[in-house]
Amino acid sequence: MDLTETELRILGCLIEKEMTTPDYYPMTINALMAASNQKSNRYPVVNYSESEVVSAVDGLRERGLARTVHGKGDRALKYKHVAEDVLEISSRQTALLAIMLLRGPQTLGELRNRTGRYTEFANLDEVAAQLQAMAAAEEPTVVMLARRPGEKESRYQHLLGGETVDAVTEHAPETHLPAGSAPAAADRVAELDQELQELRARVARMELELGLDS
Repeated sequence: MDLTETELRILGCLIEKEMTTPDYYPMTINALMAASNQKSNRYPVVNYSESEVVSAVDGLRERGLARTVHGKGDRALKYKHVAEDVLEISSRQTALLAIMLLRGPQTLGELRNRTGRYTEFANLDEVAAQLQAMAAAEEPTVVMLARRPGEKESRYQHLLGGETVDAVTEHAPETHLPAGSAPAAADRVAELDQELQELRARVARMELELGLDS
C-alpha cells in the first residue's frame, strides 16, 4: 500500500480519535482538519487546507480504508476508518500503527509510552511481539529500520507509505533489554496539552448544545 503523506496523517487521526475520544467519533472534515494540523503529538507539524483533507479522505475511501457515516440528525458528513478489517490487524496493533502514522519511526519504548492513551502494554516484550506479528504477516504493515550511527535502539516504521530504504532485511524486532516506561517530560507536556484541547472542545460543544454560546 502506498498512501500519500496526507492520507497517512488523516488515517492516523481517525484511529487516534476513535480510541481516545470515542464520543466525538466518527469525524467531520473540520474535525479532521483540526486533528491533522494540531501541534502536539504530531511529526511533522503540518497545515493542511480543507481541500487537501477532503482529497485525502476521498483517497482513503477509494482504497477501502475509510467510510462515510450518515448519522441521524448530523448536519455534516462524518468519516470512520476500517483499518483493522482491511489490514487484518488487531486493535492493539492498530494503536501501534497510529503512533507511527502520526509521529514517524519509533523505538519500542516510545511506542509503549505513547500508546498509553490508546491501550496498555505490560512491558516492551508485548510491544515487540505485536510488531513481530505485523512484520511477519503476508502483507507486512511494519518494519524495523537499520540503526543509524549513534543510535542505541532500533526504530520501527509503518509500511503504508511504501517500503523504506532503511529497512532491516529480516523485518523482525531485535532482542532488547528491559527499559523504564516513564515518558519524557516533553512528551508528557504534549499529551497534557492535547487532553486540555480536547476538554475545551467538549465544553464548547456542550455549551453549543445548551444554547450557552451566545
